[in-house]
Amino acid sequence: MIQLSDHFTYKKLLKFTLPSIAMMIFTSIYGVVDGFFVSNFAGDIPFKAVNLIMPFLMIFGTVGFIFGTGGTAIVAHVLGEGDREKANRYFSLFVYVTFTLGVIFAVLGIVFLRPIAVLLGAEGEILENCVLYGKIILLALPFLVLQFLFQSFFVAAEKPRMGLFVIIAAGVTNMVLDALLVTTLPQPYRIVGAAIATALSQFVGGVVPLVYFARKNTSLFRLGKTKFELRGIVRACVNGSSEFMSNISMSIVGMLYNIQLLKYAGEDGIAAYGVMMYVSFIFAAVFIGYSIGTAPIIAYHHGAENHKEVRGILRKSLLILVIGGVSMVLLAQLLAYPLAMIFVSYSEALMNMTVSGFRIFALSFLFMGFAIFGSGFFTALGDGLTSALISFLRTLVFQVGAVLLLPLVFDINGVWLASVVAEIMAVVFSFIFMAVKRKKFHY
Repeated sequence: MIQLSDHFTYKKLLKFTLPSIAMMIFTSIYGVVDGFFVSNFAGDIPFKAVNLIMPFLMIFGTVGFIFGTGGTAIVAHVLGEGDREKANRYFSLFVYVTFTLGVIFAVLGIVFLRPIAVLLGAEGEILENCVLYGKIILLALPFLVLQFLFQSFFVAAEKPRMGLFVIIAAGVTNMVLDALLVTTLPQPYRIVGAAIATALSQFVGGVVPLVYFARKNTSLFRLGKTKFELRGIVRACVNGSSEFMSNISMSIVGMLYNIQLLKYAGEDGIAAYGVMMYVSFIFAAVFIGYSIGTAPIIAYHHGAENHKEVRGILRKSLLILVIGGVSMVLLAQLLAYPLAMIFVSYSEALMNMTVSGFRIFALSFLFMGFAIFGSGFFTALGDGLTSALISFLRTLVFQVGAVLLLPLVFDINGVWLASVVAEIMAVVFSFIFMAVKRKKFHY
């Protein structure tokens, strides 16, 4: 079994991170399957409604990423210092706080769901579908945030394969229920079936690891008694602020994209963008999974002051990201048409818009991995502010600027090009931060 304290070669690094990568890919795939059933069996109006309201719903899920990535870095660092009891106490604290916040945010989300949907431009049948779908999804929010939290902690617990098993179980639950409910319920209720399928899969993704860690197990952690430590919570929030910023920004930018697409391409633009988001999540999942997988290793060796190992992981990771980025761009160009066919084959005009847009948008995969890893790298080192700044620039500042300005010059193509420009700028700033911080962290 590979341990955090090991020396990591290319082979060992890839072997250790592979379950995390597979876990994120599978999470994205079952999201794609969900979109497939809604688009092809519930209809284009429910599909547009889901894509319109989803960025708002995902804002509330960010608490799971905050305590997942920020908390994992803290716990792994403490493990590197040799204090397993303190690490376990922090782990329990972060689980309890995350679930509590999930309940609070679920209530707030349900209260403000309709006015937010109206603010985003929903009206008529699309508005009613947004509210119907959103309320059901928000009921499962406490379990979704736990799922996000445990995705990171399974890696720190040296049980990445267990994390993959949980995600597969959640994904299969979603797929099977989609097939049963969305295809068999009467037409007006098919979006309800899709929401129930997603909500129950999130329940599985949150409850199974909760039960696992609550009982005696072979991992490094077990849920137990802890005390409320405001300092630990604040440290996790600061350290995980990059993931918070990234996910909040992505949701805000997603809403802005929808507004711009309504202006330049109408409701079809939202549908095309929805397809791109479903598909791009799979490609981005590789980078996110790799970042999640390497973060506890980096945090552990940083805590143990093994700077040579941290430096080696950084150099190996950069080469892996170059090869991965080039491969993904080539793959995306080849798969643009068949992937679009899965979702919108019922409309030739929408097909053409989706294919041409995705081929432009996919160029961002060449650069995306560096900024995602860069942000995760500083989170693992305990420098949450630098990590948050990279995420803030990448997912908000550069994206907003690009999506507002480029359509003025390139029309609808400017919307698709916005992500490419934003990722390029994010890479530049990520490397600047790495160069500036090199002496401080000895990598």
